[in-house]
Amino acid sequence: MMTRILILLAFCATFVAGQNAPASAQSYDLVVQADVLEGWRAENGQHTAAIRISLNPGWKTYWRAPGDAGIPPTFVWRGSKNIRDIQIAWPTPDVMDQNGMRSIGYHDEVILPVTITPNDPSKPIRLKSRMDIGVCRDICVPQRLTVTGDLGAEQTKRDGRIAAALADRPYSEKEAKVKQVTCRISPAKDGLDVLVKVKMPSAGGEEVAVIETNDPRVWVAEAATSRNGGTLTARTQMVHVDGKGFMLDRSAMRITVLGTSHAVDIHGCEAG
Repeated sequence: MMTRILILLAFCATFVAGQNAPASAQSYDLVVQADVLEGWRAENGQHTAAIRISLNPGWKTYWRAPGDAGIPPTFVWRGSKNIRDIQIAWPTPDVMDQNGMRSIGYHDEVILPVTITPNDPSKPIRLKSRMDIGVCRDICVPQRLTVTGDLGAEQTKRDGRIAAALADRPYSEKEAKVKQVTCRISPAKDGLDVLVKVKMPSAGGEEVAVIETNDPRVWVAEAATSRNGGTLTARTQMVHVDGKGFMLDRSAMRITVLGTSHAVDIHGCEAG
């Protein structure tokens, strides 16, 4: 746990501001660039756009749950206009080794689709995002990038790049034929021990389970995963970063299983 906290503290203390441009941004040392793909407006008024992050060869960045060796990305939408709600769709990430620790993320390029519900579907949308992300090769460098884009209501043609990123999302529970998900929660010295059992067919190869809660102040350890026939088991520990006691909402837990053939996105679990 201490390693994870030290990584996060170092990240927060060493942000370097990137150079801003009207529709794109690049890091101060040019290892990462970002821009907005304008996307399309649907008949229901929602607009699908994307943020494209391009990395220099050999560099990688992180998924929303980056693993013990990663840095979690954050997005601030301040300065956007005509936006009532915005949701990011995360394509399936890769499991990577980083100095003997596991990290989860992307290399080369990642397109993050965003679904925007506007206040007024008949008017343009101004999308502005400040991103704080980590990028790594031999060393890890925190980056701050700001991108902006104007999304017109008349844009109705689908962008194949965004559509492909949407199609690359993990399977739903129904698609993956998940039959049952249980969580057994036990008190531990500093927090909680959590045992998750998922009845589903294999996702391929050595499966990795990533467990998330709805509280960013709860640290979740890297899960130890094993399979016995049709049941995948994941064991982890959870600790509040302030050392406090906490309640765990099973219905708000999110379990992502990453395999060599596909990934699975699971929401919630029953008492087990």
